[in-house]
Amino acid sequence: MTNYNIPKHLKGLSEAEVNTSREKYGINKIETEHSGAWAILWEILKEPMLILLFAISIIYVLVGDYGEALFMFVAIVAVSGISFYQDNRSKKALEELEKLNEPLSTVIRNSQVEKIPSHEIVVGDLCITEEGKMINADGRIVHSNDYSVNEASLTGESFSVFKSADSEDKYIYSGTISVSGLAVFEVEAIGKNTKIGKIGESISSIQEESSPLQIQIRQFVKWMAVAGIFIFLLVWGYSYFQSHNFVASLLNGLTMAMSVLPEEIPVAFTTFMALGAWKLMREGVIIKRSSVVETLGSTTVICTDKTGTITENSMHLSTLYDYGSNKIYVETEFDNPKLTTLIDYAMWSSEPVPFDPMEKTLHQVYEKTTRDDQRKQYELFHEYPLEGKPPMMTHLFRNDDGIRIIAAKGAPEAILAVSSLDEVEKDKLRALYKAFGKEGFRVLGVAKSVFPTDDFPEKQQDFEFDFLGFVVFYDPPKKGIENVFKKIYDAGIQVKVITGDNADTTASIAAQAGIVNTAVGLNGSDLAAYSEEQLMSVAERTVLFTRMFPEAKLTVINALKKKGEVVAMLGDGVNDGPALKAAHIGVAMGSKGTEIAKAAAALVITNDDLDKLVLGIAAGRRIYANIKKAIQYIISIHIPIILTVSLPLFLGWIYPQIFSPVHVIFMELVMGPTCSIVYESEPMEMNTMLKPPRSLGDTFLNIKELAISIIQGLAITAGVLFAYQWAIQNGGSEENTRAMVFTTLIFANILLSLVNRSFYYSVFESFKYKNILFPIVIGVTLILLFSILYIQPFARFFEVTDLNASELGMSIAIASVSVLWFELYKFVKRKTSTGGK
Repeated sequence: MTNYNIPKHLKGLSEAEVNTSREKYGINKIETEHSGAWAILWEILKEPMLILLFAISIIYVLVGDYGEALFMFVAIVAVSGISFYQDNRSKKALEELEKLNEPLSTVIRNSQVEKIPSHEIVVGDLCITEEGKMINADGRIVHSNDYSVNEASLTGESFSVFKSADSEDKYIYSGTISVSGLAVFEVEAIGKNTKIGKIGESISSIQEESSPLQIQIRQFVKWMAVAGIFIFLLVWGYSYFQSHNFVASLLNGLTMAMSVLPEEIPVAFTTFMALGAWKLMREGVIIKRSSVVETLGSTTVICTDKTGTITENSMHLSTLYDYGSNKIYVETEFDNPKLTTLIDYAMWSSEPVPFDPMEKTLHQVYEKTTRDDQRKQYELFHEYPLEGKPPMMTHLFRNDDGIRIIAAKGAPEAILAVSSLDEVEKDKLRALYKAFGKEGFRVLGVAKSVFPTDDFPEKQQDFEFDFLGFVVFYDPPKKGIENVFKKIYDAGIQVKVITGDNADTTASIAAQAGIVNTAVGLNGSDLAAYSEEQLMSVAERTVLFTRMFPEAKLTVINALKKKGEVVAMLGDGVNDGPALKAAHIGVAMGSKGTEIAKAAAALVITNDDLDKLVLGIAAGRRIYANIKKAIQYIISIHIPIILTVSLPLFLGWIYPQIFSPVHVIFMELVMGPTCSIVYESEPMEMNTMLKPPRSLGDTFLNIKELAISIIQGLAITAGVLFAYQWAIQNGGSEENTRAMVFTTLIFANILLSLVNRSFYYSVFESFKYKNILFPIVIGVTLILLFSILYIQPFARFFEVTDLNASELGMSIAIASVSVLWFELYKFVKRKTSTGGK
């Protein structure tokens, strides 16, 4: 409690009172609908594939084929089980993310200050809010210190409102933001009873926007579903025309429809994104919307703040320059009496309860050097907030005797501009702070004023200020930051620094951090001179943006977006909020970031380690690559299933119904886990982070990639139909031919899943990528295949015969030739590649 300087009579609720209040008023949450287990199951049962299976099961029951009906029922349970497992994993992952995204609130309970999840706030709690924090309940202010709040989320008014326990309006509301100072408020409404709860427009109810990839996949699946209906009708009609058997023709048509539907694709996408976000969460990267994972891999520009992102945000007070003595003092000399006025006014110009690291340091230095701590004797009675270009701030204090202190601090340019010095003196001082800046120091000017009446000027710049000196901070680059930026550059991503600091300090720190092309910078005040076209060009080629105010940051982000860049913006302050919201990926710092920055961002790095963003980008690239592999695998293996079901029928071959629904559903049960569970666990390929980012607008499969998948599918089809004809030529019965075709297709499926682990590196190289799920799924598939072939009850049910050694060998050889030819393609691609992949 002492850290907040809160009156001792504010003790808060006891544990028993908290429980009583919770029982009476509930928890501080606006309930949103979450899909329970039954809702998930119902959604699964509405899937087209399950509807087809139900239809086939009913037909089998009606015609008395109870064995097939039972198998279809088992298949329904298996398909539903796999889908339920995937959906439930996704749901659990997203719920974990939601918990981590919930902000913490500071409360007083049992006379102790503690942080709790916001949903645990109860009516009657004493909550503490301070600069940069989101308010999470409605209440009445009982104590405050220079407190103002922005209520734009409720009123639409963007200006701040000062409130206190003595003001006419002493109420503050959930969803609004504390702009300055500190307040303790007694909670009077929580959850749905808050003002924002009654409006009914909670953030959690906003529908998540579909990503480009989601839209493309939905369109693809929709067109495949339309094609499936058309082919179903065609096969049903043609089969009936040939056989005049209504039920058998209907089963043929349904078998065909099952083989066409690529229902694994949307399931795979959802699973990949949700689990990708969950895995990143375990690494300390909290992603608010799972689709952001896809965008991460497309990042082309990272715009980063300097303080706390590139630097440690330690803000160590390194040096003081006292204008009165015209001397520079190092840390060991801060107790020199000549520095008393400079240190005192630097502290008085800070917030009474400091939030900013520099202001905290100034308070600490004041405590160490003063012989008479007068902070409790003086009350802040008027304030000019941080504003201007460049910015400054002014505080007015007074004590019971009416003695006043008027203290200002801010950017050196701003303080010199309002001081009473002549131009010659100002030029000398400009040279001094520029010299500090070139060494990477952060410099603030300090000034004082005297104003005896209460008729204060409207603007703080209208006071007559006496210049006192400079306070010089050093915030060193984080350890290992050079290596982080090297990884970012290696991945083909540009880096831009957008900061409120001056050009000299920023250029020095950026160079120390390993950021390149820092020679030329641009000030925020210069942006107004550019047209939209010029701004896009300038934003593209400039690396350092200094003295940036919120509107200027937003302007740069929007210019880069219009230029076609995929922008990640890193920030931690209140003034970073608009830019974080506007960027494709807003990234907030979890430890030192403000609540408004975290609320505006799409991604939060819990330990403020920039290397975690690189990890996120790598994960985005891995997930996108694995989605493509899964989709290409699905397309390639669906083609031989479709053609093996249809061509014998249309070409009038001897055994036109070589596959029935039981064979197709078996292959679907193999393909489902392979594409959405096994490929999801694939590690990142070599050199993935040494390639330039893909375009966000790229389709999930371009013409070349789609052509490769189609050719792979046609090659497997040729192999499977060759096995069909080979079996017939060797006198095979329908059951023997079906066994050859079925076995060849299963082996081709296994080999395809291995070959498609990489479309560049060889299958042997891919074996180095550890993925325990591959041997498990392949092992289970082979056990089931050999059970079908060599265990008689299964063989009779699937209407196949066992294969002798030569037939089995022939099946494996045909599958190998029809799939492994792709290794030659990859070999040629590696030999002819000049891209250094």
